[in-house]
Amino acid sequence: MNKFLKFNIDLKSFIDELNKKIAQNNKKVQELLKIDKKTFINFVRPLEMMQERLEEFFTPLSHINSVNNTKQTQDVYTKSLPIITEYSTKLSQNIDIYKAYKDILQKEKKDLNQEQIRVLELNILHFELSGAHLDEKTKERLQEINIKKSELTNDFSQNVLDATNEYEYIIEDVQDVQGIPQSDLENAKLEQNGTTKYRFTLQMPSYIAYMTYGKNEKIREELYRAYVTRAPQNAKIIDELLLLRDEMSRLLGFNNYASYSLSSKMAKDEKSVISFLQTLVESCLHQAKEELSEVQKLSSKPLESFDTAYYSEILKKNMYEVDEEQYRPYFEQKSALNGIFDFLNKLFNIEFKKVDEKLWDEKALSYDLYLNGVLKSRLYLDLEARKGKKGGAWMNNFQTHCKDENNNKQLSSAVIVCNFAPSSSTNPSLLRHDDVVTLFHEMGHALHHMLSSVDESGVSGVNGVEWDAVEFPSQFLENFAYEPHVLKLFAKHYKTNEIIPNEMIEKLVRAKNFLSASGMLRQLEFSLFDFILHTKLYQKNEVQKLLDSIRETTAIIKPPAYNKFQNGFSHIFAGGYAAGYYSYKWAEVLSADAFFSVVDEGIFGSHTAEKYLEIILKKGGSQSMDMLFKELMQREPNSDNLLRLNGIKK
Repeated sequence: MNKFLKFNIDLKSFIDELNKKIAQNNKKVQELLKIDKKTFINFVRPLEMMQERLEEFFTPLSHINSVNNTKQTQDVYTKSLPIITEYSTKLSQNIDIYKAYKDILQKEKKDLNQEQIRVLELNILHFELSGAHLDEKTKERLQEINIKKSELTNDFSQNVLDATNEYEYIIEDVQDVQGIPQSDLENAKLEQNGTTKYRFTLQMPSYIAYMTYGKNEKIREELYRAYVTRAPQNAKIIDELLLLRDEMSRLLGFNNYASYSLSSKMAKDEKSVISFLQTLVESCLHQAKEELSEVQKLSSKPLESFDTAYYSEILKKNMYEVDEEQYRPYFEQKSALNGIFDFLNKLFNIEFKKVDEKLWDEKALSYDLYLNGVLKSRLYLDLEARKGKKGGAWMNNFQTHCKDENNNKQLSSAVIVCNFAPSSSTNPSLLRHDDVVTLFHEMGHALHHMLSSVDESGVSGVNGVEWDAVEFPSQFLENFAYEPHVLKLFAKHYKTNEIIPNEMIEKLVRAKNFLSASGMLRQLEFSLFDFILHTKLYQKNEVQKLLDSIRETTAIIKPPAYNKFQNGFSHIFAGGYAAGYYSYKWAEVLSADAFFSVVDEGIFGSHTAEKYLEIILKKGGSQSMDMLFKELMQREPNSDNLLRLNGIKK
């Protein structure tokens, strides 16, 4: 059995090692192609494992570049992208491999298992989406496009990170920080020339703290303006990316990038996606307007975009007596993490055991995961914000559960990254309840990868899962962060060890859907903008005009003209969500449906939870999520449960 790999990386030799590995892979491909009687075992699996090992080599670089970003990591990562993109593109366009896969599927299908058939079918689709069947001139152009796209998405992400890191706002007047929670003030405190000042940045914990609690409207606007005008140079990158995506789609025989994107997703066509989103907009609109009118009552002037978080927090306290700062002592980071482990043990019989190993940061953690007493995976966690770390939260898969070409079992591993308030020698990391929800969400992703029992790497864990279904397990798990039975497992005051009172839980649950229609409307705005943006070619001012036209319906408060949200929309311009941001809501229908079934069965001991582990988590991408969901629930998804989850009345 293979050991878990380390996040070891030598930046000085990385490019040379990468070139060496790619040369070895290219030689291996030629050797495999010479096999007379190609089969799944002697041809497909060696190719799959070759790719798995290359990803295992590359993942530490992309990870370190995200969590410990330096000039050196940027340079090495930037230089490596064209190399690996050129290699991947050529491999995905290799007509001989494509033909071999089709031949193996035709000849062996009756003797192959479901996992192996799925690997072949998905690979054949991906070969066709890469243009393997096209002429050499077209394939060369597609390769050029892929290399340029990878460079542009990296530049986009780096521009956002640089702009976030460079900005700071120093407050000297103590009056301007009155009302800011003490833990946030401690993190912001700055001593200069014997004077106490307060530094606020665009890093999420810092930015949210002032936008939510900061009384000075001018400072809120200044911070907001800095945030929504980050990386203006990304406007040009957006134009280039859209142009390249459109050209690529047309070369592959699609009318637009949206159509290309949907060819490997659950959603059937463009009309289905737009209709789905617009129906949800209509369901939310009336309630969202009512929500805003309640917030507006607290301000003597019309609300601006930089006012909503501040006044919403006041309304939340007034309506539900929910003060986030009162809750944070109950959500100390280590306690919350151990609480999630305890919950998962009771729900799925999973156990996490701490591993003592040196990682990329002194606060990073690792745990071995056991299912029913059997070692299954390793989990790495990097939970606190710091300079040089990309904002947001995500899960990265590292190793994949599978059998290699010698039939040896390989275990899986994954890493969860968040940006919670940092701890210090004097202050623990106290989480907002939203942070707890985020931790549950990313854990859902990690479990989907780590608990796989699939033997073929290409469809094991999150591999091979349709993009508009990949958020299903994460959203499913995050819903439990509001369940009283679950909260009681870990919400304990970090000083007194007092379990969170029932009254506080009741308030939290009542407040769960506070401004939920407004929040959903905002996500639908992003989804419609992303999807429609990829239904035809938009350039320059047309991009802003499209966003403005969507906001005519979805934005109850019109953002200021200087708001260039799109320049920081990393999900679609630096991530994998182009023409797929709708996936969050699409998957949320599945998650809400399955969640209510587990809750209605009492959570612990739930029959649906047992089936969810066996069908959704263990089977990974070995079947379409459409089929797996129907196997789980014995019916089609019910979208009404999404509205029920969010407290939205039709």
